[in-house]
Amino acid sequence: MDKNMPLAARMRPDTLEEFVGQQHIIGKNKLLYRAIKSDRLSSVIFYGPPGTGKTTLAHIISRETKYPFKKLNATTSGVKEIRETAEEAQNYLLNPKGRVILFYDEIHRLNKGQQDVLLPYVEDGTIILIGATTENPYFEVNKALLSRSTVFKFEMLSWQEIKVILDRCLEDKERGLGNYTVEITDEAVDHIIRLSDGDARVAMNALELAVLTTPPNEDGKIYIDLEVAQDCIQQKAIKYDKDGDNHYDVISAFIKSMRNYMEPDAVLHWLARLVESGEKPEFIARRIIISAAEDVGLANPAALQVAVAAAQAVERIGWPEGKIVLAMAALFVACSPKSNSACVGIEKALEDVRTKNVGTVPIHLRDSSYRGAKEMGHGIGYKYSHDYPGARAIQQYLPRELKGVKYYTPKNSGWEANIKKVLDQLR
Repeated sequence: MDKNMPLAARMRPDTLEEFVGQQHIIGKNKLLYRAIKSDRLSSVIFYGPPGTGKTTLAHIISRETKYPFKKLNATTSGVKEIRETAEEAQNYLLNPKGRVILFYDEIHRLNKGQQDVLLPYVEDGTIILIGATTENPYFEVNKALLSRSTVFKFEMLSWQEIKVILDRCLEDKERGLGNYTVEITDEAVDHIIRLSDGDARVAMNALELAVLTTPPNEDGKIYIDLEVAQDCIQQKAIKYDKDGDNHYDVISAFIKSMRNYMEPDAVLHWLARLVESGEKPEFIARRIIISAAEDVGLANPAALQVAVAAAQAVERIGWPEGKIVLAMAALFVACSPKSNSACVGIEKALEDVRTKNVGTVPIHLRDSSYRGAKEMGHGIGYKYSHDYPGARAIQQYLPRELKGVKYYTPKNSGWEANIKKVLDQLR
């Protein structure tokens, strides 16, 4: 073992029994566990955040399998290396089994042409592919390649799982830091784990840095307290990619929290994630405007006014003060009574327009101002609303084919409850 290798590389487990985390896919008697143990693995794609064990599991497979194992990285290899790997697999003199397991790290970086070259070898079984990616493979990998692979989703490691890994690092004398006499406080451990945000590699790097840069005291012990831990890992890396699926997950959570009545704390949390990750303020403002119209609607028409005003204000003042404006607007939407009746109503009307015979404009509603219109009868019989009590004239406003159709069903929520009361009486 090269002692100059990072701790995370040295402590990489060699067996499935040592592997920590991802029990939903690699737990005993799970599909992936059985496939690895029986050496019956088919092409797979490991997808998930960094530091969750994708490369480590590929490393374990390389030790468990009887097939030749080859590792490539999409940033440094392409078509040439794929074909060379296939040729090695098909050389029955050197490889009687006729197939090879190929671990392709960062497979999302392969372009379409490179993935197309890989496809026939995966299809005929010459190459058993293990692809690893932090990006959503359903966005980044060819559908044909996906259909021939099983996707396994890796989750961020829990606090307890990273604690197990750090304890191993401190105890292991051969590969870890066991030869150092280390005393670390619970607060320091908690800080490292919390700011690693489910990434074992970040946690191990911070621990190694703390141990190697802290001189021992008079007793020969390396004492790591919260202050030392804070120096070694000062800020949590926000796992957010504005072009990846995490972007859609966070904005989805933000919108769904605003949609629910009275979830202000969740709204501020997801807004903070968006702001801290560098999301554009105009993008956030647009989402708030949409929620004000779609989810609040006529239950509180002022929500749309506030949302639009916030978008204009943020455009004028920018960051960092703009976050306060966005927070006000998002909270106003979140704490407003909710009604999606306007959204539902327009969708119903659109569906009829697209799919039904909706007829023509009733003749009494047609424009009579242009030349010849009156001669054709346009506007004849129209009742001017303001000539009637409450500006309500009883006449047919929908096309004849849609007479009696009801698109708008107001809810008994907020300001819209007043509309519902009156409309129910009139209907």
